[in-house]
Amino acid sequence: MEAVCDLSKGKCKPCEGGIPPLDAGAVADMLKLLDGWSLVGHAIVKTYHFKNYYETMAFVNAAAWVSHREDHHPDLAVGYNKCTASYTTHAIGGLSENDFICAAKLDALFAL
Repeated sequence: MEAVCDLSKGKCKPCEGGIPPLDAGAVADMLKLLDGWSLVGHAIVKTYHFKNYYETMAFVNAAAWVSHREDHHPDLAVGYNKCTASYTTHAIGGLSENDFICAAKLDALFAL
């Protein structure tokens, strides 16, 4: 899926508010660029599955590194063999392109 690769090469832009969140049409179009992500309220959400806790935690730590580098952080729910990531841009009360860029970066991590 080349579009995901292109999106994963994007860089988050600082967002301090003052801009509108993406509208429903833009969100639907951006979701088509991602695999397995769904819209839940004002966030995009995906659950990743692993063989064991070690692999889950390795993914969580890698996701933390991506979040630090992009300065855009997901909510993570971690279990023994799964991690659910949820992205939204709190400063604007909805979704921004940053959410989709970071979602694609997590997908790229999972593919390693």
